Amino acid sequence: MTSTLKVPAGTGVAIVAPGGYAPDEVALGRAIERLQAQGCLVRNYYDPLQKHERFGGTDEGRLRQIHAAAADPDVQILLALRGGYGMSRILPALDFSMLAASGKLFVGHSDFTALQMGLLAQQGAASFAGPMVCDDFTREEASAYTLQRFWQCVSQPAHQIAFQADGNPALDVSGILWGGNLTMLTHLAGTPYMPRIEGGILFVEDVNEHPYRVERMLLQLLHAGLLRQKALVLGDFSNYRLSAYDNGYDFAAMLAYLRAHLPVPVLTGLPFGHIRDKATLVVGCQGRLQSDGRDVLLSMSGYPSLGSPG
Repeated sequence: MTSTLKVPAGTGVAIVAPGGYAPDEVALGRAIERLQAQGCLVRNYYDPLQKHERFGGTDEGRLRQIHAAAADPDVQILLALRGGYGMSRILPALDFSMLAASGKLFVGHSDFTALQMGLLAQQGAASFAGPMVCDDFTREEASAYTLQRFWQCVSQPAHQIAFQADGNPALDVSGILWGGNLTMLTHLAGTPYMPRIEGGILFVEDVNEHPYRVERMLLQLLHAGLLRQKALVLGDFSNYRLSAYDNGYDFAAMLAYLRAHLPVPVLTGLPFGHIRDKATLVVGCQGRLQSDGRDVLLSMSGYPSLGSPG
């Protein structure tokens, strides 16, 4: 698998824990070895001995990790250890100006969405919704799709993702690509860390959320005036449990309701979320979304990449 990856030699990757800690230190070692085998210089700012409660360090400690990694001249990529919870605690103390000026490529998803939205809202800076150390690099058999698409995306200033799903509307639209974890987007609505983008392409994903909760969160974004977009693209929504009480209300019913009531085209099938095989998406780049009703192509351009930061 690693022989097919094209990683620029000597790429500096900093591991930081903005949220939770690594539950398996053996697997963490495997992830570091995997990155090194791919030609990366790994700087691990996360210390398992410093984990605090459910976090990868105290609030102050996790903040220091991020700022130190962003200031490290040997680092090009700042890679989140994992999501969980914790970014919300340190948002007010993050130096978004310094982070944006650092030229680092910030990579992660889930709880990391909060940092990405803050960067976009306050600095107009792009970042990467993509893999994290846990579990994307710690798996005994990592996903070739995930790692290949990741390195392809960060190594060049343009990238494309192709996917399929029946029932999608036909369209060809362009705009700023933005989004991430739906719970975090809803959490940030009305705060200084939420971008006010209109005419963009919004992508969302979540895990462990019943379809009615997904619907409720999207309606909240609608009522908050945040769905004035050219398209809404749904990634993976999984690991929820239906019951007899739902009486036929499932994800398909929720999707039909959204498509009938939201003032924006809704597409499905995006390979992104809390899944093994995930694409990497550039938050804040120029996007183009083309669909013929089944086959979809998402093109991204105009973003910083390895060798051409800023």
